[in-house]
Amino acid sequence: MIELGGGAAPDAGDLIKDVNESNFMQDVVEASNEVPVIVDFWAPWCGPCKTLGPALEAEVTAAGGAVKMVKVNVDENQMIAGQMQVQSIPTVFAFYKGQPIDGFQGAIPGSEIKDFVARVIEAGGGDPSGGLNDAIAAAEAMLEDGDIADAAQTFAAILEEDDQCVAAYAGLARSHLALGEADQAEAVLNGVPAALSHDALIEGAFAQLALARQAAQAGPLAELTAAVEANPDDLQARFDLAAALNANGQTQEAVDALLEIFRRDREWNDGAAKTQLFTVFDALKPEDPIVLNGRRKLSSMIFV
Repeated sequence: MIELGGGAAPDAGDLIKDVNESNFMQDVVEASNEVPVIVDFWAPWCGPCKTLGPALEAEVTAAGGAVKMVKVNVDENQMIAGQMQVQSIPTVFAFYKGQPIDGFQGAIPGSEIKDFVARVIEAGGGDPSGGLNDAIAAAEAMLEDGDIADAAQTFAAILEEDDQCVAAYAGLARSHLALGEADQAEAVLNGVPAALSHDALIEGAFAQLALARQAAQAGPLAELTAAVEANPDDLQARFDLAAALNANGQTQEAVDALLEIFRRDREWNDGAAKTQLFTVFDALKPEDPIVLNGRRKLSSMIFV
């Protein structure tokens, strides 16, 4: 499990406990003044309890202290079960500030368990991601500082915690690209669940992958610069120059070259300059000045 929030991960014994009639008030009612507490009413002979209980425990553990859980054996604690009007098991309640705030009866699918725990955490003013946002921020900082292998490892660990985390898929792909591992980056992006595949972060990572593939095929920068200077109307040479400039980290110059192609002939090569501009824009952050200025200049040409 990822350690979140910069401190040590909470001990499992602090997060999940068996309680009885003597300590229910302390470990549920009083404890819920600090963080929400989920109460699982179960019995050893209950088949569905054997599935629901571990699933709940996994979600509570993954939340890293944003919620706690107690287990009440109804056979041994009939008074508590009666007071809570538990008529069948499994029954689950969530307490916050000493009061029940949510609950359900019977076994439910894993996705609904995840949603239930997230609701409870949110009701307590916590982060339903379990602090994964902090881990993502840390991984992004590693990537920016050049600790690429550590960033990749962290993004991969986040995906083990939450396989629906778009930022982790995109971050892991970008880490592989930074390591020069385009094939691994492509494999990561191809493994993104279909429901997430059109997210802007994923599309941005795909754009970065496309540019990395182009960079690997880019010609010598000096030769392409000379070719354009010798024949400014050679739009293919100018297009290849833009790819070489981008591969060399000269993104603004690459955008300028593509804008010049569009200005000279917007329909050249089936609008290749405009398509490439959008690929470059998608690969950058939306608020990047290169994107903002480039989109403004492109729009002024389109609507002239």
